[in-house]
Amino acid sequence: MLIDFLPVFLQILLAVGFAGVALTMSLYLGKRGKAEGVKNEAYECGMLPVGDGAPRFSVKFYLVAMLFVIFDIEAVFSYVWAVVFTDLINEGHTQVLWSMLAFLGVLTLAYIYALKKGALSWKS
Repeated sequence: MLIDFLPVFLQILLAVGFAGVALTMSLYLGKRGKAEGVKNEAYECGMLPVGDGAPRFSVKFYLVAMLFVIFDIEAVFSYVWAVVFTDLINEGHTQVLWSMLAFLGVLTLAYIYALKKGALSWKS
């Protein structure tokens, strides 16, 4: 049984060996660079970098963004369900209505929980 995996083990051994040889050769044969102050600075279209690279955002921004994505995906699911709802009812699938009502109930409870926790208020 173990002999069946011999080609896989040889491939892994070959890959690790090649990576090790390539890194070692690069270390011994490559040029050594000198660290200079000007060369280590960030280059931005020929302008000197001034200030921070990116503005800092509040954690509330990310929380609201995640909640938006979650509720947006739920709206997409609801839209697809609404498109096929009448076809499913005509075919006799009555559990479709109850499953969607349960889904929307859980979604409503999650929304109420987020409101009570203050996840959507910017002041706190």
